[in-house]
Amino acid sequence: MKGKLEPSERQKLIEEGKNLKEALVTLEEDLLKLTDELQQEAQSVPNITHPDVPVGGEDSSTVRKMVGKPAEFSFAVKDHVQLGKELDLFDFDAAAEVSGSKFYYLKNEAVTLEMALVNWAVSEAMKRGFTPLTTPEIVRSSVVEKCGFQPRGTNTQVYSIENSDQCLIGTAEIPVGGIHMDSILSESSLPLKYVAFSHCFRTEAGAAGAATRGLYRVHQFSKVEMFILCRPDESDSYHEELIEIEEDLFSSLGFHFKTLDMASQDLGAPAYRKFDVEAWMPGLGRYGEISSASNCTDYQSRRLGIRYRPEPSASSPKKGKNAAPTQFVHTLNATACAVPRMIVCLLENFQQEDGSVIIPEPLRPYMGGLQIIKPKHIQN
Repeated sequence: MKGKLEPSERQKLIEEGKNLKEALVTLEEDLLKLTDELQQEAQSVPNITHPDVPVGGEDSSTVRKMVGKPAEFSFAVKDHVQLGKELDLFDFDAAAEVSGSKFYYLKNEAVTLEMALVNWAVSEAMKRGFTPLTTPEIVRSSVVEKCGFQPRGTNTQVYSIENSDQCLIGTAEIPVGGIHMDSILSESSLPLKYVAFSHCFRTEAGAAGAATRGLYRVHQFSKVEMFILCRPDESDSYHEELIEIEEDLFSSLGFHFKTLDMASQDLGAPAYRKFDVEAWMPGLGRYGEISSASNCTDYQSRRLGIRYRPEPSASSPKKGKNAAPTQFVHTLNATACAVPRMIVCLLENFQQEDGSVIIPEPLRPYMGGLQIIKPKHIQN
């Protein structure tokens, strides 16, 4: 175009340029559409499973460990809803008026109990080498997707913010997973161990019935989550470490629980293997899940772009362009404390005949030394 051209030739090239520009816009639109479709298809493909994972539905899950025995009572057992009402610890009715069903107010000692549980769980994880975090509780939808969760759809558990690309988090696993997004870590920095406190929000689509009453299944709750980024050859051992930490925490509170190796159909898309902890809840008359620990291998890190560069060995000290290629880290997550279900366990297992509830010793320093929650009419 900068050369000497006949006017007709120049006009012809101008028209050709316009056509190419318009065609490029169409191709870019098609590419975006196809990329989105490919992403949706890819999201329907879950992680592979560990060879030892039981195959089948939830009933096929196997018990790895049984700790303690169910508490025995010489009186009629109450569930946490009745105990909370009599001890003036909850208000579900006011919350339903203000926010809707499956919301709650905590009151009186239940408030200090929540704070005690959070501080105790964070402190215990820090003793084991975890770095404490508080996280954003609103994240981009793309980060939710990259972590293996579905932010859209009729049965999603994720609250999406209208007219934005953002969602409320259902677990701190999501923002913690994103903290090193699109980065290359040094091998010497691994493992990275985090313990994160956050509020969590879940739609609980389809959840209803007596089994989910009270605090057992709610839309908003506080949770302390452990998260590890490590080398691929270490993820199995860190998975064992995480479940051992959980078992130590719940044993120290005196809970009776079982640890399950969850069957293939009960694994979420990111999980290569998942261990659940189910504690005995005498008021509800059943075991209820209070925690889980998952090894997600490189399922999340590939989507999040989290890699590390292996350091050169003494035998092959390569540097620069010949350095070892980067590899994806493995990610793992585990619940140290999901507050509402922990409160369910505490109230129902440590209730006394006079309606009071004993506070387990490990929590007492975090509750100003309080040892027992008493009905208001026998406080003195």
